[in-house]
Amino acid sequence: MKVQIILGVLITAVTCFHPLQGSAAEVTFEKGDHIAFIGNGLADRMQHDGWLETYLHKAYPDKELVIRNLGITGDTVKKRPRNQNFIKVDDILSLVQADVIFAFFGYNESYLNDPDQFKKELRDFIDDTLAQQYNGKSAPRIVLFSPIAHENMHSPSFPNTRENNLWLSVYTDAMARVAEEKGVDFIDIFNPTKALFTESEEAFTINGVHLNHEGNKALAQIIVEAMGGDIKARRTGRIHEAVLDKNWCWFNRYRATDGNDVWGGRSTLAFTDGQTNADVLQHELVMLDVMTANRDKVIWAAANGQTIEPDDSNVPKPVEVITNFDPVVKNASLDRVPAHEGVNTLKLEDGMTANLFASEVEFPELVNPVQMEVDTQGRIWVSAWQTYPKWQPDMEMLDRLLIFEDNDKDGVADVCKTFAYIHNPTGFMFWNGGVIVASAPNIWFLEDTDGDDVADTREIIFSGLDSADTHHSANNFDYGPDGYIYYQRGVFHISNVETPWEPNQTSNKTGMYRFNPRNHRFSFHADNSPNPHGGDFDYWGYQYATDATSGLAFQVRTDTDGKFKMHELLKKTVRPVPSSGILSSQHFPEKNDGNYIILNSIGFLGIKQYTLEYNSDEGTVWGTETDDLLVSSDGNFRPADYKIGDDGALYIADWANPIVGHMQHNIRDPSRDHQHGRIYRVTVDGRPLQKSVKIDGEPIEALLDVLKHPVNGVRLRARIELSERDTDTVIAATKKWIGQFDGSKVEDAHHLLEALWLHQQFDVVNEGLLTLMLNSPEPHARRAAERVKYMWELEGRLGDIPIMTMKHSMDDDMDMSHDYLKQEPTPAPKLEGDTMVVHIQTLKEQMRYDRTKFAVKPGMKVKLFFTNPDAMDHNMLFVLPGSASKVSMEATLLGADGFDKQWI
Repeated sequence: MKVQIILGVLITAVTCFHPLQGSAAEVTFEKGDHIAFIGNGLADRMQHDGWLETYLHKAYPDKELVIRNLGITGDTVKKRPRNQNFIKVDDILSLVQADVIFAFFGYNESYLNDPDQFKKELRDFIDDTLAQQYNGKSAPRIVLFSPIAHENMHSPSFPNTRENNLWLSVYTDAMARVAEEKGVDFIDIFNPTKALFTESEEAFTINGVHLNHEGNKALAQIIVEAMGGDIKARRTGRIHEAVLDKNWCWFNRYRATDGNDVWGGRSTLAFTDGQTNADVLQHELVMLDVMTANRDKVIWAAANGQTIEPDDSNVPKPVEVITNFDPVVKNASLDRVPAHEGVNTLKLEDGMTANLFASEVEFPELVNPVQMEVDTQGRIWVSAWQTYPKWQPDMEMLDRLLIFEDNDKDGVADVCKTFAYIHNPTGFMFWNGGVIVASAPNIWFLEDTDGDDVADTREIIFSGLDSADTHHSANNFDYGPDGYIYYQRGVFHISNVETPWEPNQTSNKTGMYRFNPRNHRFSFHADNSPNPHGGDFDYWGYQYATDATSGLAFQVRTDTDGKFKMHELLKKTVRPVPSSGILSSQHFPEKNDGNYIILNSIGFLGIKQYTLEYNSDEGTVWGTETDDLLVSSDGNFRPADYKIGDDGALYIADWANPIVGHMQHNIRDPSRDHQHGRIYRVTVDGRPLQKSVKIDGEPIEALLDVLKHPVNGVRLRARIELSERDTDTVIAATKKWIGQFDGSKVEDAHHLLEALWLHQQFDVVNEGLLTLMLNSPEPHARRAAERVKYMWELEGRLGDIPIMTMKHSMDDDMDMSHDYLKQEPTPAPKLEGDTMVVHIQTLKEQMRYDRTKFAVKPGMKVKLFFTNPDAMDHNMLFVLPGSASKVSMEATLLGADGFDKQWI
């Protein structure tokens, strides 16, 4: 009913407004005009593709336009949240001396379904803006842009576009009318993009609402032509390159990472001789202003067919910083233990041996390793952060993702490849044939399309994460069995994320977040303060997390109120904790396999170890400390992450930095290390290494059998490999695969659970399999199935309408109806031989039935008894589980045409 009411309002609104079609305005520019882009994710993402700027310079080569992108994902015309002391909107517009403002709003507001309020806010924005003189001499000229259309992705993983497009058309009309009323320019990009999306088989967005590279290019042409610009005059190649180079400098100026040290609370901390971070880092903003302006000249030259290189000889030198690092106080030393002697500083649990897998000696690019992962070929990947804590403008940006290969299987890396250079890579995970990487404020998808182990394509899949503190921004990606990627982030951040599902999500909460790269859902997951790092999933899907600052460890599970919360896992004894998780390996003995381990980087420099005790009835876990797995006597040993390799050995990333924290030292303290990084490998004496499992490129049927493997990392790699295969083919094979298992047997429970998780990962609801697992004889499987059920309900995937949207349940409605009408309920479904007998009756004087769903096994016969005790006509429709709301939506969207089509 709620959906029908919304649509009723929507249809009325569209009927009354009669949206303007293809509105455009011929926009004129003066030579030297400064143009500022402001607005939501549409504007924000434009700078990374650079096409609108490219075509503007191409169309107006003699105008020497100065363009600065000020868009920030999640912005609305009224609300533009920023982290502490971030430069105010009017101040940044004055800094860039804006003569012309391109304003991109309306998408986020459209979810509020209140165009009248939007028009009021838009009027206020125009009045306030026209009252300013950002260029110091006159009011800016404003060009309003409508939101783009919502592209149909032709996938059940994405929302139906009809309702969104109806509302977007309403907001487009609202914007057009306000622009006419206020006498400002307006360009309709909703209708042209709707036509573009409809007429082409090519996808122009990544999720229906955020443009891909080609989408941004097509939109840029639409916009410039609508302005009256000629885009056919000359080639764009050199212009485009110059624009992207300029935008890199400007992005790092305007969206400076580690903003809390640039202008926030830590910017005023005084170090040697009273020097503050602000003294140093705000000067770097000036450097970037000059570098950006130098690249404007390169763009202008390219627009006129000339080629010049940027001349940065006028860029001010960086501020010199004197270290305040005291080795005695810090119990550390700037004198380094040589890489190949580092193993001698490691005290290991009895029976274990360590060797050096890789170091900066053989591989100078291995500096400050942050996270590790093992790919489907069994290779070790590392995010190396050489410019930590942030890139310095006069230096080369050398942060990267590295691939290590041990070709002769002797436990020592033979080859190191740079997969991609990417700034501040705090977390990454393999998925769908590529790599998802956190580079705040964005999450990128990088892909190697030609097999040379170098990323060829880059695309932002989520933005708006904020980058106020690179020390604890989105980190330690974990690919959950449910298909979500989980990360944690700490204080000082204000994220503002857009998705195709709902209004922008603004959050200043510290803790765990989750996002689904398949359907682009994004959610806050659970509180964890103040600066959380580390997480993992175990064999049964129980989830764990730690907080770096406090050292506390948690089991993450739903509470009595149905929300995910952190529950104490163990009694903590150390801090800070950069990483943690389950040690799952066939190489390690039973006393270690399945233990929870905690890596600690100050004070205790090593790895703590805890046995886990499971309460299967309650679904709770408790950890008890046992022998330390590893302790180092090297004061600069900083275990940042671990992974179990394809051989079952334990690989440990050593960040190898004498300075750990932010607030104790200047960000540019010269004692911060930018040269060292090690990876150690731990094995158990006398035990065979874990047998390698072939995964990369294997048939789906073989990969499904890998899901029986007892080692968590092996099964994870099989899921990753499956993530790049066709959904229908995987699900069909999975349904065939589960035929070999018996849901009544405990020994088959985990394999069936993996099948349920695969359905969840591929966004395919299987209520029959879910029901089977909810009634599994294995309590751990039941707990895992309850989480699947909860997540599907949260996403509105189960039942006709998600229970969360109703004030009371369907059962309550039925009980009240039976009581009010003195109507006896029908008997419950009953199995008679091989036939399920189901009774269904209408509720008197209502267009409803007393039974809305029932479950049967595949191949089972069904006998229906239908009773209609009143004089009303009733229609009964049987649909697949979870599709009733989709069917009703389709019927509702038929509107008056439904009568002619008999609602078919």
